[in-house]
Amino acid sequence: MIPLKDNNPTSRFPLITVVLVSLNIIVFLYTDILGFGDVKFIVRFGLIPYNVVTAGKLTASGPLMAAGSFLTSQFLHGGFFHLAGNMLFLWIFGNNIEDRMGPFRFIVFYLACGIIAGAAQIIPDPNSHIPMIGASGAVAGIMGAYLLEYPRAKILTLIWILFFVRLIWLPAFFIILYWVALQIFYQFSLGGESSGVAYMAHIGGFAAGLVFFKLFLLFRGKKSTLWQGD
Repeated sequence: MIPLKDNNPTSRFPLITVVLVSLNIIVFLYTDILGFGDVKFIVRFGLIPYNVVTAGKLTASGPLMAAGSFLTSQFLHGGFFHLAGNMLFLWIFGNNIEDRMGPFRFIVFYLACGIIAGAAQIIPDPNSHIPMIGASGAVAGIMGAYLLEYPRAKILTLIWILFFVRLIWLPAFFIILYWVALQIFYQFSLGGESSGVAYMAHIGGFAAGLVFFKLFLLFRGKKSTLWQGD
């Protein structure tokens, strides 16, 4: 199932969402299209669990650079389809969450979810030397917020099973919960990191999105208004 767009309008231009998508594309052009993203670059700016827990000793980059990799790793991607998938999900779900939270809270929320996602990937295997890259954890946090705020919004989804191809509108909660179920299944059936995908980061980012967005609603003092859809 590939989500293409939602029927959930926004009241203002999603500036931060556009900036985040643009930054990710620019970094991808620099690293992959122009060819500057060699192994040393990924090791330096990717999130390596062992490098974090040893305060940068693995790469001799120091504690500040090791801590900074929680942020820099969020803007690196391992190929076009990795980037395209993350940016598609960011655009579909991010503009509405930015609209709900406001630009300043949204960017803090986005980066915080990405940081928690990185921590979730480190905890099970702090000795791992494999760099983690991608916006998936932060985007997963946005999906968690979307699930809480707009569970009934409709998502135009491409269903593709062998020769069966169809576009269908599905409720957001179905798409998001299906995605979460896949992350949990793959994490515990494929052995997590051995599959080459940071599933724990996805799960951790999603959980962070649920918690942080609940806190946002609590401190704002307003009840969530669920989108009813068509």
